[in-house]
Amino acid sequence: MKIFIRFDFNKICNKILEEKLEEFQIKHRVLGFGEVEFLEKIPAEKLDLFSHSLNNYGIEIVENQKTILIQKIKDAIVDMVFNEDTDINVKSSVYLSEKLGHSYGYLSNLFSEVTYTSIENFIILQKIEHTKQLIINSQLSLTEIAFKLNYSSVAHLSTQFKNTTGITPSAFQRIIKRRREISSKQ
Repeated sequence: MKIFIRFDFNKICNKILEEKLEEFQIKHRVLGFGEVEFLEKIPAEKLDLFSHSLNNYGIEIVENQKTILIQKIKDAIVDMVFNEDTDINVKSSVYLSEKLGHSYGYLSNLFSEVTYTSIENFIILQKIEHTKQLIINSQLSLTEIAFKLNYSSVAHLSTQFKNTTGITPSAFQRIIKRRREISSKQ
């Protein structure tokens, strides 16, 4: 038997972080996604153990200021693309500048310098990942998905999807449909 699972990355990360902070009895305050303030001095050994424990889940404590800002940019983009409450119709440059308090030019240059890709490419990758999730987990048409993700047309979405994945969204839909048919017969 095969099942399909839908999950929320932000919720998963927050849950793991909360559980680990409680497990290590660290007094803290969550300031925002991916941002925690310790309310007490943490001994280096305890912090190392805590950090290693988070690494098992792919969660890393970031200490370099540039890396922190890059992570904030990535988190803001993921929030912009995946969060149902976020208005994706606002320009990404305006959204990021307002959310992070820096000019878009600065954010864009820093992101490219550290990640060797552009913010625009990262946004496209996130939109394509969200498109795949919506195709798998919802009954939305490609037109509805294109509208939801602020594409100018289905053709624009299809072009970016094919450039990123190598197949069209329609082909991806057929593959998912075929897999479901095969798994339901087993």
